[in-house]
Amino acid sequence: MVRPTVARIDLRALKSNYRHIVDYLGAEPRERAPGVIAVVKANAYGHGAAQIARALEDAGADLLACADIEEGAALRAAGVRAEILVFGALSVSDLDGLFDCGLTPTISTPGAAHAVQTAAARHNHRLRYHLKIDTGMNRLGFRYDNLRRTLPDLFASPNLELAAVYTHFATADDPDSPLFNEQRARFERAAEDITTMRDPRPSTGSGRATGSTDPLMVSLSNHERTESSPYLHAANSAAILRDSRVWYDRVRPGLLLYGLVPPPASSTISLTPVMTLGSRVVAVKGIRPGEGIGYGIKFTAEQPTTIAIVPAGYADGLDLRLAGRGAVLIRGRRAPIVGSVCMDMLMADVTGLDVSPGDDVVIIGGQGNDQIDVREMAAQIGTIPYEILCRIGSRIQRVYE
Repeated sequence: MVRPTVARIDLRALKSNYRHIVDYLGAEPRERAPGVIAVVKANAYGHGAAQIARALEDAGADLLACADIEEGAALRAAGVRAEILVFGALSVSDLDGLFDCGLTPTISTPGAAHAVQTAAARHNHRLRYHLKIDTGMNRLGFRYDNLRRTLPDLFASPNLELAAVYTHFATADDPDSPLFNEQRARFERAAEDITTMRDPRPSTGSGRATGSTDPLMVSLSNHERTESSPYLHAANSAAILRDSRVWYDRVRPGLLLYGLVPPPASSTISLTPVMTLGSRVVAVKGIRPGEGIGYGIKFTAEQPTTIAIVPAGYADGLDLRLAGRGAVLIRGRRAPIVGSVCMDMLMADVTGLDVSPGDDVVIIGGQGNDQIDVREMAAQIGTIPYEILCRIGSRIQRVYE
Protein backbone atom coordinates (compact mmCIF):
# COMPACT_ATOMS: atom_id res chain seq x y z
CA MET A 1 0.00 0.00 0.00
CA VAL A 2 1.62 3.24 -1.19
CA ARG A 3 -1.10 5.89 -1.13
CA PRO A 4 -2.69 6.40 2.27
CA THR A 5 -6.19 6.84 0.86
CA VAL A 6 -7.79 3.40 0.97
CA ALA A 7 -11.28 1.93 0.61
CA ARG A 8 -11.85 -0.96 3.00
CA ILE A 9 -14.46 -3.48 1.89
CA ASP A 10 -16.05 -5.63 4.57
CA LEU A 11 -17.05 -8.87 2.85
CA ARG A 12 -18.55 -10.24 6.05
CA ALA A 13 -20.91 -7.26 6.13
CA LEU A 14 -21.81 -7.91 2.49
CA LYS A 15 -22.70 -11.54 3.18
CA SER A 16 -24.66 -10.52 6.25
CA ASN A 17 -26.60 -7.95 4.23
CA TYR A 18 -27.43 -10.58 1.62
CA ARG A 19 -28.69 -13.01 4.23
CA HIS A 20 -30.77 -10.35 5.97
CA ILE A 21 -32.37 -9.36 2.65
CA VAL A 22 -33.23 -13.01 1.99
CA ASP A 23 -34.70 -13.30 5.49
CA TYR A 24 -36.74 -10.12 4.97
CA LEU A 25 -38.18 -11.49 1.72
CA GLY A 26 -39.00 -14.78 3.41
CA ALA A 27 -40.83 -13.16 6.32
CA GLU A 28 -43.69 -11.96 4.13
CA PRO A 29 -46.65 -14.40 4.17
CA ARG A 30 -46.42 -15.82 0.68
CA GLU A 31 -46.62 -19.15 -1.06
CA ARG A 32 -42.97 -18.85 -2.02
CA ALA A 33 -40.34 -16.24 -1.17
CA PRO A 34 -38.87 -14.44 -4.18
CA GLY A 35 -35.33 -15.15 -5.22
CA VAL A 36 -32.58 -12.54 -5.47
CA ILE A 37 -30.74 -11.12 -8.46
CA ALA A 38 -27.65 -9.57 -6.87
CA VAL A 39 -26.64 -6.44 -8.79
CA VAL A 40 -22.88 -6.04 -9.24
CA LYS A 41 -22.79 -3.64 -12.19
CA ALA A 42 -20.47 -0.62 -12.29
CA ASN A 43 -17.69 -2.48 -10.50
CA ALA A 44 -20.21 -3.53 -7.85
CA TYR A 45 -21.09 0.10 -7.18
CA GLY A 46 -17.42 0.91 -6.75
CA HIS A 47 -16.71 -1.93 -4.32
CA GLY A 48 -14.86 -4.21 -6.74
CA ALA A 49 -16.97 -6.54 -8.85
CA ALA A 50 -14.80 -9.66 -8.82
CA GLN A 51 -14.39 -9.86 -5.04
CA ILE A 52 -17.98 -8.83 -4.36
CA ALA A 53 -19.40 -11.36 -6.82
CA ARG A 54 -17.38 -14.23 -5.38
CA ALA A 55 -18.43 -13.28 -1.85
CA LEU A 56 -22.09 -13.15 -2.90
CA GLU A 57 -21.74 -16.59 -4.45
CA ASP A 58 -20.38 -17.82 -1.13
CA ALA A 59 -23.42 -16.29 0.57
CA GLY A 60 -25.76 -18.23 -1.72
CA ALA A 61 -26.42 -15.91 -4.67
CA ASP A 62 -27.12 -17.92 -7.83
CA LEU A 63 -27.87 -15.04 -10.20
CA LEU A 64 -25.83 -11.84 -10.57
CA ALA A 65 -26.47 -8.86 -12.84
CA CYS A 66 -24.03 -6.57 -14.63
CA ALA A 67 -24.32 -3.73 -17.11
CA ASP A 68 -22.73 -5.12 -20.26
CA ILE A 69 -20.93 -8.05 -21.84
CA GLU A 70 -17.52 -6.68 -20.87
CA GLU A 71 -18.47 -6.65 -17.20
CA GLY A 72 -19.82 -10.16 -17.48
CA ALA A 73 -16.65 -11.41 -19.16
CA ALA A 74 -14.57 -9.88 -16.38
CA LEU A 75 -16.63 -11.73 -13.78
CA ARG A 76 -16.12 -15.03 -15.60
CA ALA A 77 -12.38 -14.34 -15.81
CA ALA A 78 -12.42 -13.82 -12.03
CA GLY A 79 -13.88 -17.30 -11.56
CA VAL A 80 -17.54 -16.43 -11.00
CA ARG A 81 -19.71 -19.48 -11.74
CA ALA A 82 -23.22 -18.18 -11.02
CA GLU A 83 -25.60 -17.19 -13.80
CA ILE A 84 -24.85 -13.65 -14.99
CA LEU A 85 -27.58 -11.44 -16.45
CA VAL A 86 -26.52 -8.58 -18.73
CA PHE A 87 -28.84 -5.61 -18.26
CA GLY A 88 -27.62 -3.38 -21.07
CA ALA A 89 -28.43 -2.85 -24.74
CA LEU A 90 -26.85 -5.38 -27.10
CA SER A 91 -27.77 -4.47 -30.67
CA VAL A 92 -24.40 -2.86 -31.41
CA SER A 93 -22.25 -5.05 -29.14
CA ASP A 94 -19.83 -7.82 -30.02
CA LEU A 95 -22.13 -10.66 -29.05
CA ASP A 96 -19.59 -13.49 -29.08
CA GLY A 97 -18.96 -12.82 -25.40
CA LEU A 98 -22.46 -14.02 -24.59
CA PHE A 99 -21.53 -17.49 -25.80
CA ASP A 100 -17.85 -17.54 -24.87
CA CYS A 101 -18.66 -16.55 -21.28
CA GLY A 102 -22.06 -18.16 -20.82
CA LEU A 103 -23.96 -14.92 -20.15
CA THR A 104 -27.72 -14.35 -20.12
CA PRO A 105 -28.69 -11.36 -22.28
CA THR A 106 -31.49 -8.87 -21.92
CA ILE A 107 -33.40 -8.30 -25.14
CA SER A 108 -34.98 -4.86 -25.01
CA THR A 109 -35.31 -3.77 -28.65
CA PRO A 110 -36.24 -5.37 -31.99
CA GLY A 111 -32.72 -4.66 -33.19
CA ALA A 112 -31.24 -6.55 -30.25
CA ALA A 113 -33.65 -9.43 -30.87
CA HIS A 114 -32.47 -9.76 -34.46
CA ALA A 115 -28.79 -9.43 -33.57
CA VAL A 116 -28.92 -11.98 -30.74
CA GLN A 117 -30.92 -14.47 -32.83
CA THR A 118 -28.40 -14.16 -35.67
CA ALA A 119 -25.48 -14.66 -33.29
CA ALA A 120 -27.16 -17.64 -31.59
CA ALA A 121 -27.81 -19.29 -34.96
CA ARG A 122 -24.19 -18.73 -35.96
CA HIS A 123 -23.05 -20.39 -32.74
CA ASN A 124 -25.65 -23.16 -33.21
CA HIS A 125 -26.83 -22.40 -29.68
CA ARG A 126 -30.23 -22.05 -28.02
CA LEU A 127 -29.88 -19.05 -25.74
CA ARG A 128 -32.05 -18.18 -22.75
CA TYR A 129 -32.78 -14.46 -22.42
CA HIS A 130 -34.66 -11.94 -20.29
CA LEU A 131 -37.20 -9.71 -22.00
CA LYS A 132 -37.38 -6.10 -20.85
CA ILE A 133 -40.66 -4.18 -21.02
CA ASP A 134 -40.74 -0.38 -20.97
CA THR A 135 -43.63 0.55 -18.71
CA GLY A 136 -42.92 4.26 -18.38
CA MET A 137 -39.24 5.02 -17.88
CA ASN A 138 -38.87 5.45 -21.66
CA ARG A 139 -35.35 4.14 -21.70
CA LEU A 140 -34.75 0.55 -22.84
CA GLY A 141 -37.50 -1.99 -23.35
CA PHE A 142 -40.37 -2.94 -25.65
CA ARG A 143 -43.30 -0.57 -25.13
CA TYR A 144 -45.92 -2.13 -22.88
CA ASP A 145 -48.77 -1.00 -25.16
CA ASN A 146 -47.34 -2.27 -28.45
CA LEU A 147 -46.27 -5.81 -27.62
CA ARG A 148 -48.60 -7.63 -29.98
CA ARG A 149 -46.85 -5.90 -32.87
CA THR A 150 -43.26 -6.03 -31.66
CA LEU A 151 -42.89 -9.41 -29.95
CA PRO A 152 -44.20 -12.08 -32.37
CA ASP A 153 -40.97 -12.16 -34.39
CA LEU A 154 -38.92 -12.48 -31.21
CA PHE A 155 -41.07 -15.31 -29.88
CA ALA A 156 -40.71 -17.07 -33.22
CA SER A 157 -36.90 -16.97 -33.05
CA PRO A 158 -35.74 -20.60 -33.20
CA ASN A 159 -32.55 -20.06 -31.22
CA LEU A 160 -33.94 -17.95 -28.37
CA GLU A 161 -35.76 -19.11 -25.26
CA LEU A 162 -37.59 -16.71 -22.95
CA ALA A 163 -36.41 -17.16 -19.36
CA ALA A 164 -37.82 -14.06 -17.67
CA VAL A 165 -39.72 -10.83 -18.21
CA TYR A 166 -38.88 -7.66 -16.35
CA THR A 167 -39.31 -3.92 -16.10
CA HIS A 168 -37.70 -1.05 -14.21
CA PHE A 169 -39.48 1.49 -12.05
CA ALA A 170 -38.69 5.14 -12.69
CA THR A 171 -40.01 6.52 -9.39
CA ALA A 172 -39.73 3.73 -6.82
CA ASP A 173 -37.91 6.17 -4.53
CA ASP A 174 -40.60 8.86 -4.84
CA PRO A 175 -43.55 7.99 -2.58
CA ASP A 176 -45.62 10.85 -4.01
CA SER A 177 -45.36 9.79 -7.64
CA PRO A 178 -48.39 7.96 -9.10
CA LEU A 179 -46.23 6.53 -11.89
CA PHE A 180 -45.03 3.67 -9.69
CA ASN A 181 -48.47 2.09 -9.45
CA GLU A 182 -49.18 2.87 -13.09
CA GLN A 183 -46.03 1.01 -14.08
CA ARG A 184 -46.98 -1.93 -11.88
CA ALA A 185 -50.38 -2.20 -13.55
CA ARG A 186 -48.86 -1.87 -17.02
CA PHE A 187 -46.29 -4.55 -16.29
CA GLU A 188 -48.93 -6.96 -15.05
CA ARG A 189 -51.05 -6.39 -18.15
CA ALA A 190 -47.97 -6.88 -20.32
CA ALA A 191 -47.17 -10.13 -18.54
CA GLU A 192 -50.69 -11.35 -19.21
CA ASP A 193 -50.39 -10.39 -22.87
CA ILE A 194 -47.08 -12.21 -23.15
CA THR A 195 -48.54 -15.33 -21.56
CA THR A 196 -51.44 -15.45 -24.03
CA MET A 197 -49.20 -14.60 -27.00
CA ARG A 198 -46.87 -17.48 -26.20
CA ASP A 199 -49.62 -19.93 -25.28
CA PRO A 200 -53.06 -18.93 -26.59
CA ARG A 201 -54.80 -21.96 -25.12
CA PRO A 202 -57.97 -21.28 -23.10
CA SER A 203 -57.92 -21.01 -19.33
CA THR A 204 -57.01 -24.11 -17.35
CA GLY A 205 -58.79 -22.74 -14.30
CA SER A 206 -55.93 -21.81 -12.01
CA GLY A 207 -58.25 -19.51 -10.09
CA ARG A 208 -56.06 -16.42 -10.43
CA ALA A 209 -58.19 -13.79 -12.04
CA THR A 210 -56.78 -11.05 -14.20
CA GLY A 211 -56.46 -7.83 -12.24
CA SER A 212 -56.09 -9.62 -8.92
CA THR A 213 -54.00 -7.86 -6.28
CA ASP A 214 -52.55 -11.19 -5.15
CA PRO A 215 -48.77 -10.55 -4.97
CA LEU A 216 -48.11 -14.18 -5.78
CA MET A 217 -49.72 -13.88 -9.19
CA VAL A 218 -46.79 -14.47 -11.49
CA SER A 219 -48.20 -15.13 -14.92
CA LEU A 220 -51.04 -12.69 -14.23
CA SER A 221 -53.39 -14.74 -16.33
CA ASN A 222 -55.54 -17.83 -15.88
CA HIS A 223 -52.86 -20.08 -17.33
CA GLU A 224 -51.16 -22.62 -15.12
CA ARG A 225 -47.52 -21.74 -14.49
CA THR A 226 -44.93 -24.47 -14.84
CA GLU A 227 -41.31 -24.58 -13.72
CA SER A 228 -40.23 -23.88 -17.30
CA SER A 229 -42.43 -20.78 -17.58
CA PRO A 230 -40.69 -17.41 -17.70
CA TYR A 231 -40.53 -15.64 -14.37
CA LEU A 232 -40.98 -11.96 -13.52
CA HIS A 233 -38.79 -9.40 -11.78
CA ALA A 234 -39.18 -5.67 -11.32
CA ALA A 235 -38.07 -4.49 -7.87
CA ASN A 236 -34.83 -2.64 -7.26
CA SER A 237 -33.80 -1.73 -3.71
CA ALA A 238 -36.31 1.12 -3.39
CA ALA A 239 -39.16 -0.95 -4.80
CA ILE A 240 -38.35 -3.86 -2.48
CA LEU A 241 -38.92 -1.58 0.50
CA ARG A 242 -41.91 0.19 -0.99
CA ASP A 243 -44.32 -2.54 -2.06
CA SER A 244 -44.17 -6.32 -1.70
CA ARG A 245 -46.66 -6.67 -4.57
CA VAL A 246 -43.81 -6.00 -7.01
CA TRP A 247 -41.49 -8.66 -5.63
CA TYR A 248 -42.86 -11.24 -8.10
CA ASP A 249 -40.42 -14.16 -8.61
CA ARG A 250 -37.14 -12.37 -7.98
CA VAL A 251 -35.97 -8.97 -6.76
CA ARG A 252 -32.91 -6.95 -7.76
CA PRO A 253 -31.19 -5.41 -4.72
CA GLY A 254 -28.22 -3.21 -5.42
CA LEU A 255 -27.73 -0.47 -2.84
CA LEU A 256 -29.23 -2.63 -0.09
CA LEU A 257 -26.53 -5.25 -0.64
CA TYR A 258 -23.91 -2.63 0.08
CA GLY A 259 -25.55 -1.68 3.34
CA LEU A 260 -27.38 1.46 2.32
CA VAL A 261 -31.08 2.32 2.14
CA PRO A 262 -32.04 4.43 -0.90
CA PRO A 263 -33.33 7.81 0.31
CA PRO A 264 -35.87 8.82 1.39
CA ALA A 265 -36.88 5.28 2.34
CA SER A 266 -36.32 3.65 5.70
CA SER A 267 -35.99 -0.04 6.43
CA THR A 268 -36.14 -2.60 9.21
CA ILE A 269 -33.57 -4.79 7.45
CA SER A 270 -30.39 -5.04 9.51
CA LEU A 271 -27.75 -3.63 7.17
CA THR A 272 -24.09 -2.70 7.58
CA PRO A 273 -22.27 -0.39 5.13
CA VAL A 274 -19.74 -2.49 3.24
CA MET A 275 -17.30 0.29 2.33
CA THR A 276 -15.34 2.71 4.47
CA LEU A 277 -13.04 5.28 2.91
CA GLY A 278 -10.10 6.59 4.87
CA SER A 279 -6.81 8.40 4.53
CA ARG A 280 -4.15 10.08 6.67
CA VAL A 281 -3.11 13.64 7.35
CA VAL A 282 0.02 14.46 5.34
CA ALA A 283 0.59 18.02 6.54
CA VAL A 284 -0.71 20.52 9.10
CA LYS A 285 -0.28 24.28 8.78
CA GLY A 286 -1.48 27.50 10.36
CA ILE A 287 -3.39 30.18 8.47
CA ARG A 288 -3.44 33.80 9.60
CA PRO A 289 -6.61 35.94 9.63
CA GLY A 290 -7.33 37.29 6.17
CA GLU A 291 -5.44 34.55 4.34
CA GLY A 292 -7.21 32.27 1.87
CA ILE A 293 -6.98 28.59 1.07
CA GLY A 294 -6.93 26.61 -2.17
CA TYR A 295 -7.83 27.32 -5.78
CA GLY A 296 -9.99 30.38 -6.17
CA ILE A 297 -9.48 31.31 -2.50
CA LYS A 298 -13.01 30.20 -1.70
CA PHE A 299 -12.29 30.19 2.03
CA THR A 300 -10.73 33.10 3.92
CA ALA A 301 -9.75 32.72 7.56
CA GLU A 302 -11.41 35.15 9.93
CA GLN A 303 -9.25 34.03 12.85
CA PRO A 304 -6.10 31.95 13.31
CA THR A 305 -6.96 28.63 11.67
CA THR A 306 -5.28 25.25 11.53
CA ILE A 307 -5.58 23.27 8.32
CA ALA A 308 -4.93 19.55 7.75
CA ILE A 309 -4.01 18.40 4.26
CA VAL A 310 -5.53 15.05 3.22
CA PRO A 311 -4.36 13.25 0.02
CA ALA A 312 -7.77 12.61 -1.53
CA GLY A 313 -9.40 14.71 -4.21
CA TYR A 314 -11.65 14.79 -7.20
CA ALA A 315 -9.38 12.41 -9.13
CA ASP A 316 -10.38 9.91 -6.45
CA GLY A 317 -14.07 10.62 -7.00
CA LEU A 318 -14.68 13.22 -4.27
CA ASP A 319 -17.06 15.89 -5.41
CA LEU A 320 -15.98 19.53 -5.67
CA ARG A 321 -19.17 20.53 -3.89
CA LEU A 322 -17.98 18.94 -0.64
CA ALA A 323 -15.89 22.06 -0.01
CA GLY A 324 -17.87 24.28 2.34
CA ARG A 325 -20.52 21.58 2.84
CA GLY A 326 -18.90 18.31 3.85
CA ALA A 327 -16.53 17.20 6.56
CA VAL A 328 -14.11 14.42 7.46
CA LEU A 329 -13.47 12.77 10.80
CA ILE A 330 -10.11 13.33 12.48
CA ARG A 331 -9.46 12.30 16.08
CA GLY A 332 -13.15 11.49 16.44
CA ARG A 333 -14.27 15.00 15.54
CA ARG A 334 -15.77 16.53 12.42
CA ALA A 335 -13.36 18.69 10.48
CA PRO A 336 -15.10 20.82 7.83
CA ILE A 337 -13.71 20.62 4.29
CA VAL A 338 -12.64 24.14 3.36
CA GLY A 339 -11.14 25.92 0.38
CA SER A 340 -11.62 23.69 -2.64
CA VAL A 341 -11.42 19.98 -3.30
CA CYS A 342 -8.33 19.67 -5.49
CA MET A 343 -7.40 16.91 -7.90
CA ASP A 344 -5.30 15.02 -5.38
CA MET A 345 -6.06 16.54 -1.99
CA LEU A 346 -8.47 18.40 0.22
CA MET A 347 -8.07 20.71 3.18
CA ALA A 348 -9.90 20.32 6.48
CA ASP A 349 -10.28 22.85 9.27
CA VAL A 350 -8.86 21.22 12.43
CA THR A 351 -8.63 24.37 14.53
CA GLY A 352 -8.63 23.43 18.21
CA LEU A 353 -7.68 19.81 17.59
CA ASP A 354 -4.30 18.30 18.34
CA VAL A 355 -3.67 16.96 14.86
CA SER A 356 -0.38 15.70 13.46
CA PRO A 357 0.79 14.22 10.14
CA GLY A 358 -0.03 10.54 10.08
CA ASP A 359 -3.32 10.86 11.94
CA ASP A 360 -6.14 8.73 10.56
CA VAL A 361 -8.84 10.47 8.52
CA VAL A 362 -12.27 8.98 7.83
CA ILE A 363 -14.01 10.26 4.71
CA ILE A 364 -16.81 7.67 4.70
CA GLY A 365 -17.39 5.60 7.82
CA GLY A 366 -17.12 5.95 11.57
CA GLN A 367 -14.52 7.21 14.00
CA GLY A 368 -15.03 7.68 17.71
CA ASN A 369 -18.70 8.29 18.35
CA ASP A 370 -19.43 9.91 14.98
CA GLN A 371 -20.31 8.58 11.56
CA ILE A 372 -20.32 10.01 8.04
CA ASP A 373 -22.31 7.80 5.71
CA VAL A 374 -22.87 7.92 2.00
CA ARG A 375 -26.47 9.08 2.34
CA GLU A 376 -25.34 12.10 4.34
CA MET A 377 -22.59 12.95 1.89
CA ALA A 378 -24.98 12.67 -1.05
CA ALA A 379 -27.49 14.97 0.66
CA GLN A 380 -24.79 17.55 1.32
CA ILE A 381 -24.02 17.95 -2.37
CA GLY A 382 -27.46 17.29 -3.85
CA THR A 383 -26.87 13.91 -5.44
CA ILE A 384 -27.68 10.24 -4.75
CA PRO A 385 -25.69 7.61 -2.81
CA TYR A 386 -25.21 5.53 -5.96
CA GLU A 387 -23.13 8.29 -7.56
CA ILE A 388 -20.92 8.72 -4.51
CA LEU A 389 -20.02 5.02 -4.47
CA CYS A 390 -19.59 4.58 -8.22
CA ARG A 391 -17.31 7.61 -8.52
CA ILE A 392 -14.69 6.36 -6.07
CA GLY A 393 -11.68 6.16 -8.34
CA SER A 394 -9.66 3.22 -9.55
CA ARG A 395 -6.43 4.56 -8.09
CA ILE A 396 -7.85 4.08 -4.59
CA GLN A 397 -6.80 0.66 -3.39
CA ARG A 398 -9.57 -1.63 -2.21
CA VAL A 399 -8.63 -3.70 0.80
CA TYR A 400 -10.92 -6.69 1.39
CA GLU A 401 -11.52 -7.83 4.93
